[in-house]
Amino acid sequence: MVASNVDLEEGVLIHQPDLVNLYGCSIGARTRIGAFVEIQRNAVVGRDCKISSHSFICEGVTIEDGVFIGHGVMFTNDLYPRATNTAGVLQGQDDWLLVPTRVKRRASIGSNATILPGVTIGECAQVGAGAVVVKDVPDFAIAAGVPARVMGQVKDSRETRPARRAS
Repeated sequence: MVASNVDLEEGVLIHQPDLVNLYGCSIGARTRIGAFVEIQRNAVVGRDCKISSHSFICEGVTIEDGVFIGHGVMFTNDLYPRATNTAGVLQGQDDWLLVPTRVKRRASIGSNATILPGVTIGECAQVGAGAVVVKDVPDFAIAAGVPARVMGQVKDSRETRPARRAS
């Protein structure tokens, strides 16, 4: 379901609109969104992004232009999640602190990565599949593991894989 309060720029492609849950968010031009994706209110997704199936982008997440989000990527926005407050009552809006997260332009996050709140993933950085990101990933860094650690550097800001050869 794409709620009426979603800001969709020109050319956004939602592959299966009946199999997504988008509400109160902003999606940039030409971004592609796969099935079973949830993007919550006040989340921002830039232009020319690809959000793969089964990913969750919660409130407080800002994704800049040209970012790739693999399948099943989970963002979080609360450092101390609890079901109830100290009085034993189910938590409400006033019982938690939203901690924002930022993914800079042209970053790439591998499938099934988990991104904890308050981190910044740098420009053109690459996060490996299954990583748990608990601290900032610098621009052009390659980070992987649990917890994610910098394992190398992207060679430069251009495409990191060889060009396809004509057949």
